[in-house]
Amino acid sequence: MLSDTSLDGGTPLLEAAGDNHGEQSWWKKVLVLDVEEAKNQVLFSLPMILTNVFYYAIPLVSVMFAGHLGQLELAGATLANSWATVTGFAFMTQLTGFNYIYVTLLQWKIYQIGLSGALETLCGQGFGAKIYRMLGIYLQASCIISFFFSIIISIFWFYTEPILVLFQQDPSISKQAALYMRYLIPGIFAYGFLQNILRFLQTQSIVMPMVLFSALPLGIHFGIAYALVHWTSLGFKGASLAASVSLWISVLVLIIYVFSAKKLKYTWEGFTFESFSFILTSLQVALPSATMVCLEYWAFEILVFLAGLMPNSELTTSLIAMCVNTETIAYMITYGLSAAASTRVSNELGAGNVSRAKNAMAVTLKLSVFLALIVVLALAFGHNIWASFFSDSTEIIKQFASLTPLLAISITFDSVQGVLSGVARGCGWQHLAVWANLATFYFIGMPIAVLLGFKLKLYAKGLWIGLICGLSSQASSLLLITLCRNWTKLAILANRGKETPSLI
Repeated sequence: MLSDTSLDGGTPLLEAAGDNHGEQSWWKKVLVLDVEEAKNQVLFSLPMILTNVFYYAIPLVSVMFAGHLGQLELAGATLANSWATVTGFAFMTQLTGFNYIYVTLLQWKIYQIGLSGALETLCGQGFGAKIYRMLGIYLQASCIISFFFSIIISIFWFYTEPILVLFQQDPSISKQAALYMRYLIPGIFAYGFLQNILRFLQTQSIVMPMVLFSALPLGIHFGIAYALVHWTSLGFKGASLAASVSLWISVLVLIIYVFSAKKLKYTWEGFTFESFSFILTSLQVALPSATMVCLEYWAFEILVFLAGLMPNSELTTSLIAMCVNTETIAYMITYGLSAAASTRVSNELGAGNVSRAKNAMAVTLKLSVFLALIVVLALAFGHNIWASFFSDSTEIIKQFASLTPLLAISITFDSVQGVLSGVARGCGWQHLAVWANLATFYFIGMPIAVLLGFKLKLYAKGLWIGLICGLSSQASSLLLITLCRNWTKLAILANRGKETPSLI
């Protein structure tokens, strides 16, 4: 048992905590960048960042091709992409994400600490038991679950038009969005399989092939989208069909790699009926967590629907959807750093190194702010170029420019909260973070957005200011949680958990 005296650092992070030599407070160390820690985090997160950006860019590029066909097409494609994210892509990502956190639990023999709770925390704090074959079995179980939910989502997508009209969206935009969604339905099946295979590789630290196999389909996708939109009679429909085709190409490339890679011969032993016995357990773990995390994603997409209720809905919907897509691309950078923060913090807490866990968090926060500033500067100088990727309309480009300062603020807050969310997962504070996220978005951000957007007639700017209020409140809440929690107690509990007899 690790003694309490072996744990460095104070109790709450809000109090000054000494480093290994007791010479500096943690807050003084915040001002100095730990180069070695930063290097390790960048090397860990960069492949994940690139992979996420490349795969997210596939449906986004299709939206851009559709947007150049006209303003109605842009509004329909952006609304459809938001609707697809709300009802399919975000849910599938979280569902498979938590499934594969559970795969790692199988690999690391730590059922005993509790499957319904801090799964990502346990992954970081566990030790490998080398039960490699379980990863392949759980890959199959997760694919079965994904296929089942893809059927449900595809039925939902098929009736997009009446649902959007029910939500008071413009009928012409709803019709275009529904047409776009019909040809995106094959893509949701591919996306589910894709996310499962990515988690399967990620849990084994096979990240560089993921970068290569995500860049290749994206490069091909440009050609497919251009050909289907401009060289065939499909036109607008060809944009979403191209996304479906490219997502399936991505899946096939990864399947070939899994079947042929020698380094996976112990984790992939072929198909087995044993995987069916893990389906129910997986659903019990994944569904509640995935649903709660998706509520945060949905807050962004609600803005798109609110924009559809405003005067000149084609313009407003396009603008807000463009901002949401831009924010998401920027968040992909934070997502990689968030995973790095979660892994590093949980690993150090599991080893009893409280001050190193705090230092890892500080380094990640500094990196996230630095990278956010780079994105903001790029957006400040290149917002017209970026907007022109979506549309040729001078009005849309001009209006997007007026939203750029607000977008820069939201990106900065989003980068901070993303890292703090990763720290919360690493420390096992998901239950606190989830409720903080829900309260700040739905009881602060959304009401302010409605008030400013509709009552004060600030329209798109009002909606985005409301989102900024939600993001800033969220970041502040997560920071307060992080500063006030007892890190030393966490490390003690992590080490006690590791010594609990295995149930596998």
